[in-house]
Amino acid sequence: MTNHNWLVTDNGQCRDFGNAEMAEPAEYYRLYRFLTDLEDILKVTHDDVARLEAITPLVRTLLISSFWLQMEYDPPNPKTGWSVRFLYQEHEFPITIQMVAWAPGQRSPIHNHGTWGIVALLDGQERNRLWQRQPDADHPDLLAPTQDLILNPGDIVALTADAIHSVEPLGDAPTISFNLYGVTNFQKRYEFDPDHHTAKRF
Repeated sequence: MTNHNWLVTDNGQCRDFGNAEMAEPAEYYRLYRFLTDLEDILKVTHDDVARLEAITPLVRTLLISSFWLQMEYDPPNPKTGWSVRFLYQEHEFPITIQMVAWAPGQRSPIHNHGTWGIVALLDGQERNRLWQRQPDADHPDLLAPTQDLILNPGDIVALTADAIHSVEPLGDAPTISFNLYGVTNFQKRYEFDPDHHTAKRF
């Protein structure tokens, strides 16, 4: 199966980018070196799309090299249907890394992240439904779906800060993903209600 790197932008559009077929690196690519490389990119690259295009190959290299990461997750919580384990979070460091698991039959709210982010699917299959803002005079938070993006293991989706999506596991097995985020602007992170055309901060 061919893997993909997908870039989803604020207007709900996506495009394939970069080379998603990558051989295992000759040297072990450790998490600390990955974090240092990310810090170097963030110092010199200030455009979110450019950051995402530069960081995505490093995420793929890390996941190909560091198979132990694929085991660093918690099973979905039976009450919530999902789980998050933080792999890395440091005060005043502009990166958060999580392992996220979703149980079959669950669905996330429609949301943006208020920061750029990268999600690499490690196991299961996941539908990302993409949305676009289409405000009118009466409904400033009116949304319309633009397309569905099906992620398979090895696929990576990179999202700009105001890219809007919802996540739904497909099939009978949990989905497991490696999630990387920048610094969240909580004043611009929203959960959307498409039936009532409203948005609230979360």
